[in-house]
Amino acid sequence: MDLSTIIGLVLGFALIVWGIGIGQLGNFWDPKSLALTVGGTVAAVIASFPFGHLKKMGSHFKILVAGGKYNYGALIEQMVEMAQLARQNGLLSLEEKANEIDDPFFKEGLMLVVDATEEDELRARLQNELDAMAERHDAGVAIYEKASGYAPAFGMIGTLVGLVNMLKNMNVDEGGASSLGADMSVALVTTFYGCIFANLIFAPIAKKLRIRNDEEMQYRMIMMEGIISIQAGDNPKLLKEKLLSNLDQKTQKKLRDSDGGGGGDDGGGKKKSKK
Repeated sequence: MDLSTIIGLVLGFALIVWGIGIGQLGNFWDPKSLALTVGGTVAAVIASFPFGHLKKMGSHFKILVAGGKYNYGALIEQMVEMAQLARQNGLLSLEEKANEIDDPFFKEGLMLVVDATEEDELRARLQNELDAMAERHDAGVAIYEKASGYAPAFGMIGTLVGLVNMLKNMNVDEGGASSLGADMSVALVTTFYGCIFANLIFAPIAKKLRIRNDEEMQYRMIMMEGIISIQAGDNPKLLKEKLLSNLDQKTQKKLRDSDGGGGGDDGGGKKKSKK
């Protein structure tokens, strides 16, 4: 589990509270300003995206804290074993292995190999799958990127509303100027809320989802190259080095030293969870 998002949010709010001062927190609490900023942002997001995209937001928070999801060592070792099996018994021998795999992308790729699909067609089919996955991920990230832009805008709208009301109700002859400072501070609170939500919540979530997308894309690309190499009949040792070259030097060294990274997998190159 990757708790960096939660730690960052908690630390960020803690520093803000410390900067304000416990005794001064009441100065920054205004329900109407909060409702205008948050409600306006939510309304704008709803207006910007179909419900089919919005209903997936619940799953995004699970993705944010998911850490160590991809076991590259287990995947590469599984690819090497399949390459050895294919060289010894032919590509048709992979059908039984494919039926044991839970990962749809991995399974589809192996079945295309078993069906003697041409390499160009195989690569195109798998690449289309990756492109479609990236588009789905981009649609999710776009929700939070838009929200990070809407939040400051509605914060400014709230400030303008507060200033207009303050000026309209100010009567110098009746002592209205004495409340000018208090009224002004309330008007500015909405801008404060907008900046907090944009830069401490929505923008970090969007960035973390981008990172998760990059992680999965790298994992799938290694999987795709392995499948294509198996179809081409590449030497298992050369296949392993080819797939390792997609990783950073530190990870390559670690996997070579541990002879594949160890750890079991669930048929799709992922770690088994311990019970």
